[in-house]
Amino acid sequence: MSVSSQVSVLQRLQTDGVLAAACPTRTVLDHVTSKWGVLLLIDLSESSRRWGELRKDVEGISEKMLAQTLRTLEGDGLVHREVTATVPPRVDYSLTPLGTDLVGRLLPLMEWILENADDIVAS
Repeated sequence: MSVSSQVSVLQRLQTDGVLAAACPTRTVLDHVTSKWGVLLLIDLSESSRRWGELRKDVEGISEKMLAQTLRTLEGDGLVHREVTATVPPRVDYSLTPLGTDLVGRLLPLMEWILENADDIVAS
């Protein structure tokens, strides 16, 4: 991104009131950038997953946080929950097209974090 396009984005954010406390983008930003939200979205980027797979893949997430975060991401239209009527019921989670678009934008950020995490934590 060029400096001029960065300035234009910043001006738009300021003009549209995104930096204002009451801006609804703050809610979306909170959901999208939560630690568990980002990790779950990235885990779902390759394929759909079942509850147990998500819990295993995203180490350290509690059942409560997994349920809460999936509900939030589903409510935001980023994750699709599909229930198959079997015994026991099968529930699969996958990204919606909006979620896929978001993950495409999150992956470069995660790549940067991966490359710089050791230095940042060491500071």
